[in-house]
Amino acid sequence: MIEYLQIMTLKDAREQFIGFLKERSRSSATILAYSKDIEQLVDFLAKEGKTEATQIETADLNAFMAKLAKENYTPKSISRKTNSTKTFFKFLKSSGAVANDPATALEHPSFENKPPRILSKLEYRALRDAARSDVRMSAIIELLLQTGLRIGELAKLNVDDINLSEENPSLYIRPAEGSVERTIPLNKPVVDALKRYLEIRQKTQNKALFVTKTGRPLLVRNIRTAIDRYFRLAGISGAKVNDLRHTWVAHQLTSGISLTMVSKLAGHKRVSTTERYLQYVPSRTAEDKVKLEEL
Repeated sequence: MIEYLQIMTLKDAREQFIGFLKERSRSSATILAYSKDIEQLVDFLAKEGKTEATQIETADLNAFMAKLAKENYTPKSISRKTNSTKTFFKFLKSSGAVANDPATALEHPSFENKPPRILSKLEYRALRDAARSDVRMSAIIELLLQTGLRIGELAKLNVDDINLSEENPSLYIRPAEGSVERTIPLNKPVVDALKRYLEIRQKTQNKALFVTKTGRPLLVRNIRTAIDRYFRLAGISGAKVNDLRHTWVAHQLTSGISLTMVSKLAGHKRVSTTERYLQYVPSRTAEDKVKLEEL
């Protein structure tokens, strides 16, 4: 049993729960998501006149989920909040705050996971062409397309993380929250794009690879906004920045790179994550899949 003080109110319960997640070294993104989800739940229950953990019944939780549906939350979003709620009450029961877990009978809404958006060859070329006159963004887009980096990883890159030597050009991803340490080889298109960018990069003491005109690190939101703009200029609809990563994974598998190698380069913690892309790669048959897993 987890040794926690008796939790009297739902607000106290939420604070204890967040502390528990931090002790378990959950990622900051996960903690933030749980925190917001449970805060929303606690606020709803308070308006219903229920402020203590022992007062909550399954019907109260179902009423909260029904309210979310009426407010046009997507089934996927409601499913995530259902998972947060279940984890929260599981914690309360293990800590002795409640005798019975009202979230056990709470059901997830059904929904279909959309397949990853993979750029066609025409879209791939159109995006590169649209950004060609913008040296910095051209390098960013080329880097995302040729390495499968997460946008957060790209924003954290330092100049020292890239090696543009003629023999073995590569990119080093430092271990960090949400990133697996790895070294990714760089091909000629991305090396050329990075060299062009470094020639015009703002002179600054800042170590960040991609910087603004004033020498400050380019933030994730700046990168995302700029890429969305080039999606529009290229006439590419329904695409997001992360789709460049999806495209890279699919193209690597299509070209015959082994499943385990693509998984390693992508920084996936599990090969099964990479394996999901096989169904979207026409050239890969079930026999190919077995051969890939044997490598």
